[in-house]
Amino acid sequence: MTGLVEALIALGYGLVSALIPVVNAEAYAVLAGQRTGHAVVVVVALAVGQTVGKLLLFEAARRGTGRLNQKLARRNRSGRAQARASRWAEPIRRWLSRRRTGLPTVFVSAAVGIPPLALVSLAAGTANLRHWEFATACLVGRLIRFAVLVLPATFA
Repeated sequence: MTGLVEALIALGYGLVSALIPVVNAEAYAVLAGQRTGHAVVVVVALAVGQTVGKLLLFEAARRGTGRLNQKLARRNRSGRAQARASRWAEPIRRWLSRRRTGLPTVFVSAAVGIPPLALVSLAAGTANLRHWEFATACLVGRLIRFAVLVLPATFA
């Protein structure tokens, strides 16, 4: 296969794996890195696809925050469930809304996988983190993660 075809496949796989957690981008990265001669292309395309998918989650959370809160308020008149949710959500939102803690959290999540990047993406969308800052931290973290997985298998 040519480098362009491999890049398009990796980009699509990265996008799908960002939105559907059962689809494993790390396993694809290792297998594609061993099979093909274009490991760098696969790493970059997979990282870009993952970042685009996580940006979709980020934006969905950003736009849906007000609607979700309204729906929860209407559904639960007592407010107990909302109080429980805000007890956990508010500290996380505050943590991610600060640049000095939010961006490193996104970066570590993208590079290491703990906390899960899908959850961090959703929480960061509600925390008013800037799009380009989130995307940059996510992309750099994903590039590092996939490079660490693929390059040793390529040179072995």
